[in-house]
Amino acid sequence: MEHKITVVGIGPGSPDYLLPVAARAINAARIIVGSKRAITAFAPAAAETYIIDRDIKGVLAYIRAQLSINDVAVMVSGDPGFYSLLSALRQEFGAERLRVIPGISSVQLAFARIAELWQGAELISMHGRTVADETLRYLPGKKLGILTDPQHNPSHIAQVLIAFGWPPATQVWLCANLSYENEQIFAASIAEAVNTPGFDHSVMVVTA
Repeated sequence: MEHKITVVGIGPGSPDYLLPVAARAINAARIIVGSKRAITAFAPAAAETYIIDRDIKGVLAYIRAQLSINDVAVMVSGDPGFYSLLSALRQEFGAERLRVIPGISSVQLAFARIAELWQGAELISMHGRTVADETLRYLPGKKLGILTDPQHNPSHIAQVLIAFGWPPATQVWLCANLSYENEQIFAASIAEAVNTPGFDHSVMVVTA
């Protein structure tokens, strides 16, 4: 029998947002791969675990070695279909060896928190990535959901958006620690966001 990989979306972080089907898959797994935070929060004590780090080739090599004798569960934050390890797993092992369990993404939760529709929004990750200028350029009615990082933080992104024609009064929301007790949601204009510190690891929602 060919062993398979179950890619489990664990949601934004709080166990309250972990789907029951995802919890069952994690609890049934003998081999679990995930971030240190995810393993601490969700992996059962009896499972063998492997922490995902910057050495993605090493992670893939570990999974391949385990697949000769075991199924493997890979936990990814948010939803597997949105900027996760799923892309590398598909390329390395092929879709036919994958079972994917969706999760609630932090972007999805950010839009829910502000009661805003995310259909039609441009969903972008600037977490360790750059994006095409055209993606950020202003258009009337345009809506953005952006994953940020310390380099591409909301202050930096706000400056870029103003340079690309967004009116300084445009409404933005900065959403950090979503689903946790220390969750923060800050509403501001783009001009105000330029001078807002923090929110390095957050979701930035922009509505024209």
